[in-house]
Order: sequence, then structure tokens, then C-alpha cells
Amino acid sequence: MTLPSTTQRTVTVADDETGERLDRVLARHVAELSRSRLKVLIENGAVALGAHTIRDPARRVNSGDTLSVNVPPPEPAKPAAEPIPLRVVYEDNDIIVIDKPRNLVVHPAAGHANGTLVNALIAHCGDSLSGIGGERRPGIVHRLDKDTTGLMVVAKNDRAHRALAAQFADHGKSGEPFERSYLAFVWGAPDRPQGTIDKPIDRNPNARDRMAVREGGREAITYWQVLERYQGQAEAGRGKKAPLPVAAMVACRLETGRTHQIRVHLAAIGHPLLGDETYGSGFRTKAGLLPEKAKEALAALGRQALHSHMLSVKHPATGEFLTFRSELPPDLSRLRNALASKPETGDKVSVKT
Repeated sequence: MTLPSTTQRTVTVADDETGERLDRVLARHVAELSRSRLKVLIENGAVALGAHTIRDPARRVNSGDTLSVNVPPPEPAKPAAEPIPLRVVYEDNDIIVIDKPRNLVVHPAAGHANGTLVNALIAHCGDSLSGIGGERRPGIVHRLDKDTTGLMVVAKNDRAHRALAAQFADHGKSGEPFERSYLAFVWGAPDRPQGTIDKPIDRNPNARDRMAVREGGREAITYWQVLERYQGQAEAGRGKKAPLPVAAMVACRLETGRTHQIRVHLAAIGHPLLGDETYGSGFRTKAGLLPEKAKEALAALGRQALHSHMLSVKHPATGEFLTFRSELPPDLSRLRNALASKPETGDKVSVKT
């Protein structure tokens, strides 16, 4: 059997592209590869300007520059198929939408070589999974943290992968129908019914496994809306409710998709997620303000209180606008019920702003 070989693509920079970033220009001309994949290729020395290799994705290009890109063949999926049960919300020949449970890593990585969603998908979908661009994460166009539950869409072929990747990169900015929204339980409650967090995010320089709001980081925008506010337990000996909400349920809609975006952004405005040991560890003592049943529910939760509850995408083949919703999983539903049997509710309106 003849193995596929590396192919070379040649790109000539147009007049109106002068001054743009190298990775952005290449993403426009080499449409079969995502910008993130092209960035990796650049850093690995697969892109040259004439006889000179370029390794800086942010390099500014000039009109008339002739760029060559060595595109490696798609790599087969390395993970093995594993019969891990999946909750399938929707499936056809192009996409599969699943409701991810807690404690499930999306794709193999250090410390998680197997038992991942990818292993389960390979078993479920077989050879149809997308392997575009040399990725070892077949079909994955976005991800959820290990302990974040809810909706994910996966591509089952290369055409669907390209189309979905473009939607996630654009996040509806071009007017195409697309939306991702989450339900988050946070400490305290914002003093307004809704708002926008526009703060750049980058790696935390002091902890590489964490993200942080940092000047000069990548653009990150989150829209939020308070849905319910929860009062703390009565003050000892007075029988009075605490003057401020101890927690709230907030709907969050993403305009960008940065790693840990919601967790970082909510912590940055002083309302980290309940159960988030990474970004909300300083709020542990506030558990003492919770009603007893809520304390028990939070202790049993053992994860950040975040759920991907709504996903709207344009079908990559038919162009149909599809919307999926997922109810709170049992552990978060128990937490919500324990926080207050009759919560003070916010406006029941769409999370669009």
C-alpha cells in the first residue's frame, strides 16, 4: 500500500493582505487546514518564504511574498476504540451531538491516554470519524473540561469538520446562526441583571496549567445573565436572612472560545463557580453561609458547577439551523434545589444580549 505523502501548497500574498499575520493569511488560502493547525505547522518549520523558513505565526507579510507550506498527510487516529457508553442527543452521517457526563476527558493527553470521549467515539462511529489536518483528536472541533457536563458536537467526516471548525472560529460574528450557552452556579450574585465580560485571556505565567486575565492576551468575551439568586441561611439567633445573595445561577453565552473562559471570567468579576478548586479556592469559607442541604450538595458535587445547556449550529451539509438543549444533570439539579426551594428568579429571557 502506498502511503500518502506530504504535499506542498504555494501562496502569493495579495496587495490587500500586506501587514497581516502569516497564520491569518495562510488560513484564508489553505482552507482545508484550521488556523490553529497552520500555527503548529509554522512553529514546526513547515512554512517558508523563498528559501527562508519562518517559525513565527505572527510574522507580518508583504504584498507579493511567495509562501510555501508543506502539508503532511492526515494522521490516523492513535487512540483505540473503547466501549464507553455515550448519551447521543442527535446523529446523522455528518455530525453527532452528545451530552457529556462529568469526569470524562475529551481527548487523550498526558495522564489520560485512554478512557476519553475520543476513545468512545471511535468505538461508536468507526472509520467515519474525521482525521483532518493531521489531528490526533478525530472529529473534535471544541471541547469541555473534564468535569464540565453538557452538549458537544463532533464531526464525522472531513467536510463536516471544516464547516464546524469555521463556525466555532467565527462564533456567530459574521451573522451565521451559532450559539453556545452554559448554566453556571456562582458565589454571590452580580449587582446587575446582565452584562458583558470583555477581558483578554492567556496562560498564567506562574502556573502553566491555568489561564488568567492578562493584558495582551487573546480576546475573550462572555455575556452573562442572572437567572436565580439564592439567600444564605438565617443569621444565628436572629432568624434573618443574610442581606446579600450567597449564590446565583447565571447563564453565560460565549462570543469567543478560550480555554476555561467562563471559569476565568466569572472569577475575574468576583463570582467564581461553586466547586471550582482552580479558580475559586479562595471562596471555600463561604460554604458556611449555605443552607445545610446546600452544603451537603456542594460537598457531594466534587466539581465546578458548570453545564453546557444549549448549542445552536448550522448543519455542515444541509445548512439547517439546529438547536439542542440539555437539562441540568442530577448533581447540579440537587444543588439548585438545595440552594433554595423558592429561589428569587431573574428575568426569564433569552441569554442573547
